[in-house]
Amino acid sequence: MPRIPGLEQLVEMAAKPVGAFGNIASRPAVLRPLDLLRGAGSLESAVRGKVIVITGASSGIGEETAMQIGAAGGTVVLIARGKENLDLVAQRIRAAGGTADPRPCDLSDFDQIDRVAQEILETHHRVDVLINNAGRSIRRSVALSYDRFHDYERTMQLNYFAAVRLILRFLPGMREQQSGQIINISSYGVQTKVPRFGAYIASKAALDTLCDSLQAEVHDEGVRFTTIHMPLVRTPMIAPTKLYDRFPALTPEDAGHLVAQAIVHRSRRLGPPFGSLAGLADSFSPAIMDEIRNRGYKMFPDSLAAKGASAPDADAAATPAPAAAEETTATQTAFAHLTRGTHW
Repeated sequence: MPRIPGLEQLVEMAAKPVGAFGNIASRPAVLRPLDLLRGAGSLESAVRGKVIVITGASSGIGEETAMQIGAAGGTVVLIARGKENLDLVAQRIRAAGGTADPRPCDLSDFDQIDRVAQEILETHHRVDVLINNAGRSIRRSVALSYDRFHDYERTMQLNYFAAVRLILRFLPGMREQQSGQIINISSYGVQTKVPRFGAYIASKAALDTLCDSLQAEVHDEGVRFTTIHMPLVRTPMIAPTKLYDRFPALTPEDAGHLVAQAIVHRSRRLGPPFGSLAGLADSFSPAIMDEIRNRGYKMFPDSLAAKGASAPDADAAATPAPAAAEETTATQTAFAHLTRGTHW
């Protein structure tokens, strides 16, 4: 493989326990200039008395976000497929003094989405914030995907079409009341264009681009679309890839804080700075970025899950079957820390 100038030195730096790269978990977000001009703000003032709908709310990022919003005084409408886990989250929110409305829904079924959306509007009369968090992630190389077109269909169904369906149901009311926010939990991978995640990042990129276009139509109507390019988060969705056990990652609580910050500042885009830098570098020299991504592709193998040794994929509401441990080398760990937050 061609040598990439300086890469070995960067990997060596990343392997050191202390360096200039910082900890993505301790600094999960960077405020944009306009956010700073708006002032610090508070989640309480941003959500009190408002109705916030969260998909994928039965675990992980969705659960933690719901807990934080509920504690801040918002009315949280919880959407996920599993009723039992959804009810448990609702009970936790209520026990902490918050208001929660669990709404079981299989987001792969358009009829169920329409029914739940209508019920929410009939009960609460409006939706102030929609958080499209539910998602399906599939880490599998194209060499293992030639006969798995359904992987691409499933990711588009949940990550794109389900979110679009909800947007089309709730956006009219937001435009009518001249206020509202739609937050999409996208991926760091859309910016870094990581290998093995083609199906996943394509579905996320589709939603990013759609909402950029929609924002232009409602810019002067008090409605804000927010894209959060979320780095690696330690949730059930990444559990099948056991090498991630040694990767730096946000906790669900960290991710929830990032979503809360997006609500407070009504940010257009939010995420760690490395993703923006990767996107900029890609536009200037895609060939060099291709070399780096190829190096990462060759460095990290397909998981046992992708090869069929365990659950082949997991969505935000599912707990995957356990898989055998996958060892990581010192070089792999160093590269993961250098590109911290990236889904290799």
